[in-house]
Amino acid sequence: MLTADCRPMLKPYVRLQYDPVRQAWALLSPEKVFWPDETSLDILRLCDGERAVHQILGTLASQYEARPEEIASDLESFLQEWSDRSLVTL
Repeated sequence: MLTADCRPMLKPYVRLQYDPVRQAWALLSPEKVFWPDETSLDILRLCDGERAVHQILGTLASQYEARPEEIASDLESFLQEWSDRSLVTL
């Protein structure tokens, strides 16, 4: 269950890697490759197990010059979706 105090991080078998041929970042997991867009990549880079969801929200709000309440539901949906895919642990 996602809460503001959760400290999301990539699962141990998941990693971000830059693909120089495609000049894009890939999220690699066993037998799957995901090509996150820039916003998704910004979120995934903050999922380090150190930052709580509320801290990630504050960082993104500052980065995108948005109010936290404007982007909170999008962040929560993103994290829940990627957790459901077994890529991020909450």
